Amino acid sequence: MKAFIIFLLIGVFSYVAGLWYPWWSIAVVSFIVTLVIPQKPAASFFIAFLSIFIFWFSLAFFKDLANDHILAGRMSELFLHSRSPFLIAAVTGLIGAIVAGLAALSAAFLRTGKRAKQQVSYRKTFN
Repeated sequence: MKAFIIFLLIGVFSYVAGLWYPWWSIAVVSFIVTLVIPQKPAASFFIAFLSIFIFWFSLAFFKDLANDHILAGRMSELFLHSRSPFLIAAVTGLIGAIVAGLAALSAAFLRTGKRAKQQVSYRKTFN
């Protein structure tokens, strides 16, 4: 249940941040959500990765659906050498997902690093 809430928070806040801020605001959102709600590093990476992948893929695909895949078809021919608007939306989602996943992973490691330092200082105090 906690993972689903984090999934939704990252997706919703990323959408709202994307309305006013640059594309990399998804990294800031993923970092902050993971910093506020503690999770294990692997879980934080995959939750943020899936959330942004689904969000960016669906956003790119449905925005492109409005113009009959003209731009995505041409871009996929240019970069992927095949006319596949679905594949270019997947690549778009993958790029955003990697950025968000690494930002969430960084926040999770920051939290575990702080906890490890506190444990070390606690041991030094009582030994």
